[in-house]
Amino acid sequence: MDFVQKWIVFAMFFVLLTMVNSETEEAKRALIQFMNNISPGNSWGWNLASDPCNTTTSWKGVDCLGSQSVKKIILDQLNLTGVFDAGSLCLARSLQVISLNDNKVTGELPQEISKCSHLTHLYLQRNNFSGNVPASLPKLGNLKRLAISNNAFSGELPDFSRISGLLTFLAENNKLSGTIPEFKFSNLQDFNVSNNNFSGPIPTVDRQFPTTSFLGNPGLCGEPLSNPCQAPPTQESSKKKNGSKKQYFIYSGYAAIGLVIILLVVFKAIKTRKPKETNNVKKSDSTSSKPSSVSSEFKNGGNRSEYSITSPDHPKTSASLIVLSSPVVNGLKFEDLLKAPAELVGRGKNGTLYKVTLNSGINLAVKRIKDWELSRDEFKNRMQMIDQVKHKNVLPVIAYYCSQQEKLLVYEFHHNGSLFKLLHGSQNGEEMFDWGSRLNVAAITANALAFMHWELKNDGIAHGNLKSSNILLNKDLEPCISEYGLMAINNFPSESESSIESNDSDIFKSDIYSFGLILLELLTGKLVHNRGSDLARWVHSVVREEWTAEVFDKALISEGASEERMVNLLQVALKCINPSQDERPNMNQVAEMIISIQEDDEKSLINSAEL
Repeated sequence: MDFVQKWIVFAMFFVLLTMVNSETEEAKRALIQFMNNISPGNSWGWNLASDPCNTTTSWKGVDCLGSQSVKKIILDQLNLTGVFDAGSLCLARSLQVISLNDNKVTGELPQEISKCSHLTHLYLQRNNFSGNVPASLPKLGNLKRLAISNNAFSGELPDFSRISGLLTFLAENNKLSGTIPEFKFSNLQDFNVSNNNFSGPIPTVDRQFPTTSFLGNPGLCGEPLSNPCQAPPTQESSKKKNGSKKQYFIYSGYAAIGLVIILLVVFKAIKTRKPKETNNVKKSDSTSSKPSSVSSEFKNGGNRSEYSITSPDHPKTSASLIVLSSPVVNGLKFEDLLKAPAELVGRGKNGTLYKVTLNSGINLAVKRIKDWELSRDEFKNRMQMIDQVKHKNVLPVIAYYCSQQEKLLVYEFHHNGSLFKLLHGSQNGEEMFDWGSRLNVAAITANALAFMHWELKNDGIAHGNLKSSNILLNKDLEPCISEYGLMAINNFPSESESSIESNDSDIFKSDIYSFGLILLELLTGKLVHNRGSDLARWVHSVVREEWTAEVFDKALISEGASEERMVNLLQVALKCINPSQDERPNMNQVAEMIISIQEDDEKSLINSAEL
């Protein structure tokens, strides 16, 4: 890199730092307003003349973790008597930890708390908060620790099930009522709602928490408490039940008589029309030159799909849809798919994807595969082997259809889009895809892919077409790998031109290369292929010139994400896209490396926040 190029890069980097500092100035004014509201008469050194991120002039209780943005605010035991101004606080958009334990803060926790989109730890214990827990609180998808015990919160709790990464929920000694909402209890490490006014059954917690977590709620029932939820029926209710049975049998008798009459009428009508229909069928057969195959086209003027269900292998029999075990579509029939409205979602070199809406309102994704030379038996065996391996972050096949010319696969439809859309689609300031969220996506996806590789190694079934558009976001906004195993060995997509080896020596190593590209997307925010530009080649060139900081997404730099851990994840990505397949780690090793980075990131956040 010559002098001019280096000067240009330095100038760009200086402009970026100026932008970061200007955002910090805006945050400083908002944070000072927050302090004025929560601590009237004492600013604790928070003023415009000083820098909260400068170690020599830092503000009381503020930590920027080496960045230009405020990350942690810990104001415990300072006798704060004001109100919580979340509208001002959350203008510090990089804030991750707030702790106000053991103060006298009054009033409600405002709905604006949801605008602190990066918040991971919220500690408000032993204050004088009142009113409802804000319904917007579950929008904090990155939240890991929430402690609001020993206050005067009242009303019902919102649904926290969408915060899949929540580890701590402490709300004992309040005035909360209603039923205990669903949490991701399998993930929770600490949970306590004792001494409130909760009622109804306790959600299934599988003895994960002690009885003391639920005591002091007279209306609660079920395990781990000793009082059962179902009381034996009274004598009066038994009489009513018997009376209802008698009425049921009387009306059932009337219905049966009516049904017999209707069947007789229908039978007579069918017998009268049968000769005419037979003639029409024969005429249709004589004018048909060849049997039709399953197809998916749109009628003019509407979005209803039109399928022919005649199999080319057996022209006079209906094609069969194999429905695998799924609670989503018990009893699904092929005719249900063919008659349902369908919407074209996308086309690719490997097939076409449709969104199909059943009469029951359930939305399904139907993938029509082309150019896959597998016999019906091979296809069936492949689907059955994949169906036997279950992981919560891998989208299962619900049903499939196979003929010589057509192959259809049915999945549950996910409405939250894909990782590709989240990274490269339109975003607004309140829905930033921050460093913690990206690292979490990488860890979950790596773990799921490692599991599938291990389970299907002996069967030789890899994903084969892994990319960010095939990583969907489920109802809990967790990544979910779709279309696993839909590529035959000879149909695997080619790796980047930088790969110098044949990609069929190890089909699983091709998946690892593809996963490496996804890591680069997460780190850079750039497309894998964009107008002839190759992301892997570009990253290699930047790293080779020792300008590694240029690789990372500017949104991550502005956020103040740890450069050390971003570099560590970049090193994992570079190992995955190594041109030599033999030098690439296996997926289990990749998952372990990413989880280690994630654990380091978590420790840096809670090091001084865990009390």
